[in-house]
Amino acid sequence: MLTLSHLSKSFGGRLLFEEASLQVNRGDRIGLIGANGAGKSTLFSLILKEALPDAGSIALEKNTSLGFLPQENAPTGEETVLQLATSINPAISQAYSLLRQYPHEEDPSHQEAQALFAQNDGYALQAQAKRILHGLAFRENDFHRFLSTMSGGWIMRAHLARLLLMEPDLLMLDEPTNHLDLESLGWFENYLKNYCGAILVISHDREFLNTICHSIVEISHRQLHRYRGNYDSFLDQKAARDQQQLAAYNNQQREIAQMQQFIDRFRAKSTKAAQAQDRIKKLARMVRIEPPAKTEATIHFRFPQPKRSGERVLRLTEVKQSYGNHTVYENLSLEVTRGQRSVLVGPNGAGKSTLLKILAQILPLQAGTYEFGHNTSLGYFAQHRVEMINLKKTVLQEVIDASPSVSEQTARTILGSFLFRGEDVFKNTAVLSGGEKSRLALVKLLLNPPNFLLLDEPTTHLDMPSIDALIGALKQYEGTLFFVSHDVYFIRAIAKSVLHIHAGTITPYAGDYDYYLEKSGATSAQSALIAPGHGNVLSNHQPEHHLPSLPVEPKIGLKEIKAKRRAEAEERKLLQHARRSLEKEISELEASILFLESEKKRLEAALEDSSSYERRIAFGLNEELLAVIEKLEQKESRWEELINELSSKNRKP
Repeated sequence: MLTLSHLSKSFGGRLLFEEASLQVNRGDRIGLIGANGAGKSTLFSLILKEALPDAGSIALEKNTSLGFLPQENAPTGEETVLQLATSINPAISQAYSLLRQYPHEEDPSHQEAQALFAQNDGYALQAQAKRILHGLAFRENDFHRFLSTMSGGWIMRAHLARLLLMEPDLLMLDEPTNHLDLESLGWFENYLKNYCGAILVISHDREFLNTICHSIVEISHRQLHRYRGNYDSFLDQKAARDQQQLAAYNNQQREIAQMQQFIDRFRAKSTKAAQAQDRIKKLARMVRIEPPAKTEATIHFRFPQPKRSGERVLRLTEVKQSYGNHTVYENLSLEVTRGQRSVLVGPNGAGKSTLLKILAQILPLQAGTYEFGHNTSLGYFAQHRVEMINLKKTVLQEVIDASPSVSEQTARTILGSFLFRGEDVFKNTAVLSGGEKSRLALVKLLLNPPNFLLLDEPTTHLDMPSIDALIGALKQYEGTLFFVSHDVYFIRAIAKSVLHIHAGTITPYAGDYDYYLEKSGATSAQSALIAPGHGNVLSNHQPEHHLPSLPVEPKIGLKEIKAKRRAEAEERKLLQHARRSLEKEISELEASILFLESEKKRLEAALEDSSSYERRIAFGLNEELLAVIEKLEQKESRWEELINELSSKNRKP
């Protein structure tokens, strides 16, 4: 499908690729990784023909379509969410424009637009777009909102929906998970697993790469090195490969040293001069082995530490918080103790970010009390809270002013680990992107930390070495930490306890994330982040060694055995009845789906008939078609639920 042959490219006086080659085949799932500045985005630009290679070639199989999602700042005009998502067909876009220009049904141009829309399968495309938009967490009333009224993250989601609807042969994604919440991310991962085309993705999310990718391509030493398997498999293979390369490098260095020693010793002697010249030629012809690329080291700077708080950091008592008619918390009580390092998990909308905002005093209490402990100081970081940045200063000046005890060299080192490198530190903060402002706000918070730190998705917009730098800083941090994150690697490195939030109830787990996975019975580390409640667990106030011993199970007599067998037989009978009921409902649904599909085809055919517009019945047909599509979606969704339920019952004995 795509072949990169002997590619060379320099950018800004730096050689990024030299004789690099890569083959992308249909069905490939490739994660593209490399140090910041290694050339990941440049490689995308070359494939998209936005830049030209200095040497080599890029061959794309005939009629192969490409789809690209940039990391941020995708273009948008004066269209709605649904218009952008369905803009893969120019005729449909033209029909949308005409309908906006001529909104009245009696207008001939309006009728012409409706005919154009129907002739190009606009209704089917619209229904498919709505399904994808729902998966990306758009609500029904968002579909007709203008993108100009929405945040950058939602605009990027709309562009992603458009790409998924387009179904290009090669889907190229640059950090696609940055703008997705956990439920959307789960839906997106499942969608990509079944995607019919090839995928080439740049991502810092280890769990995402493990879930999606069948191979990893690392940009290293100006080459493209391909490893089979997911990211974890890459790490194992990379370590083995680096070990082999280091051994080969050391062997060659010893050989070079011996040859050079011979040359230096015997070059001037007539009896050995010919042999010395032969070794000089061999050295000149030798292809030098480079040492393995050094992993970017986590910075060793000792971050400033906050003043010590009292044992009780703060206490919430019988707090109530609602949004309109939706009550998030009722009679919520919570005590935070010094040194607590807790990750907040639970389904979307359960109240994780709301709890952080309550703790940070961003949201005023509607009822209840909020009591600070002795000497508590608060710091809150969320992706959209960058008003702490002075837009008249440079990046470097912002950091130095935030912590006067930090030298310029140290400030530049820390900024470098958070992706502000070289001349970037002299940028005016006003021109920074949203991601850059978030990173700068995070650096300022770490350099002047409070003793109670609240973080909402702190790893967004950070690459892997930067995430490691953040982990290093937070491991040093001696205060109290509450955070929300979808990055399992980050959670495992930082969290010492887990607070599960669901339906206004907080359930504490006294151990780290793996302890939570074990006690909650979660099926995967990623899905556990948004799982509903799992029953009773050990709390922070009930350590494991304080639990009472379990009673010894009594011996079972003959009567009890017979009763148990009768109960098991009854259970099998009920299970069989449930299976038959499910099979009957599935059969009825399948008949309804077949009927609705035939109705859909009939109405689409009627709308394609120009006479329907002459008789002015197109509007009614259109309304009827939309109703059929909606019913069909509901029936198909219910059918999938029942199939899954039947499958689970069939697995039971």
